[in-house]
Amino acid sequence: MVTLSKIYTRGGDSGQTSLGSGDRVQKHDVRVAAYGTSDEANAVIGLARLHTEGDADAMLARIQNDLFDLGADLCTPEDGKRSDGALRIVDEQVTRLENEIDAMNENLAPLKSFILPGGTPAASYLHLARTVARRCERLMTELAETEKVNPAAVKYINRLSDHLFVLARHLNDDGARDVLWVPGGSR
Repeated sequence: MVTLSKIYTRGGDSGQTSLGSGDRVQKHDVRVAAYGTSDEANAVIGLARLHTEGDADAMLARIQNDLFDLGADLCTPEDGKRSDGALRIVDEQVTRLENEIDAMNENLAPLKSFILPGGTPAASYLHLARTVARRCERLMTELAETEKVNPAAVKYINRLSDHLFVLARHLNDDGARDVLWVPGGSR
């Protein structure tokens, strides 16, 4: 368990931060941006949870914990010091998301249009979380062009955005309250 007795350290006052390896990097480093964006997605999911209960809330609670795992994974470079024993996203976490997507998707009518973010408050926040997860994925794949990134972590964030989309539809009364895009409908 992590123990934080002091919140500020003054270590970042010069624009740098420490990775899990102990290495110092600029706060705008793509690795920092990636795990910061996973934290942002986590915060939006926290807002969605203000409007959920039961199985949906339990899924989102697990996902929030997974997103902290993802941040820990990204914070510690795979080829750096202290990488042995570092917390990593594992394929079982991806499989769990896939199983939940499949179970929720069974009750949803096939889409005949793109969906605009909206409907219930929970669904609206999940659509926002989905877009933040996609941004995190873009940053992670950008990072993977120059550094080693856990392939299971990339799969996880990709699957997460799908999960959040399907869960948003589920929380929109299994799609009945989805807001559909009408191409050219505002002309």
